[in-house]
Amino acid sequence: MKIFSGIIAVSGWFALTAQAYIMFTGNAAPLPELIIRFFSYFTITTNLLVAICSTVLFLAPETQWGRFFSKPATLTAITVYITIVGLIYNIILRSLWSPQGLQYIVDELLHTVIPAMFILYWGLTAAKTPLPWNSCWPWLIYPLAYIVWVLIRGAFSGFYPYPFIHVGTLGMQQTLINAVGIGVLFAVVSLAFIGIGRWISGKRLS
Repeated sequence: MKIFSGIIAVSGWFALTAQAYIMFTGNAAPLPELIIRFFSYFTITTNLLVAICSTVLFLAPETQWGRFFSKPATLTAITVYITIVGLIYNIILRSLWSPQGLQYIVDELLHTVIPAMFILYWGLTAAKTPLPWNSCWPWLIYPLAYIVWVLIRGAFSGFYPYPFIHVGTLGMQQTLINAVGIGVLFAVVSLAFIGIGRWISGKRLS
């Protein structure tokens, strides 16, 4: 499992670095604005979280941070986040553009390969321990804080990273409806992972 976490870490840091290079050299806006935009994508912040988690578990699993990231609740929460990244991109966003070359490779890593690998890692590690059903509610803080940040900054900058939360195009009412829908998706996926984990742990005990 340690080697697997290292593979995920290397994949994540490569994809994030390559995406930053593509974005920062695109001259779409001044560099300070591009940096803010880079970290305004849920895909980026979540893959960064996965990369940090995987790196710590590979290099320093016995440290305080290693113990934190190895907790079943922590690993399951991160798995939920990266699963949502994969679901939303592949169901909603994939058809909206056709990346080429390095951008295509990076997109596949960030939205498909890394989510799949981390889900598998979760299934082989964190799913051994059953979690209470109410474990998921604190996990919603991160996506809620993200939505609040995007809407507040978008109101001043006019930049919204995703079309389904673009107030300028959809209006505030529809954007909030979409945000609530995404929140429900997070809750459903969280409960699904808790349920799957409880089922796997039960099968191992039987």
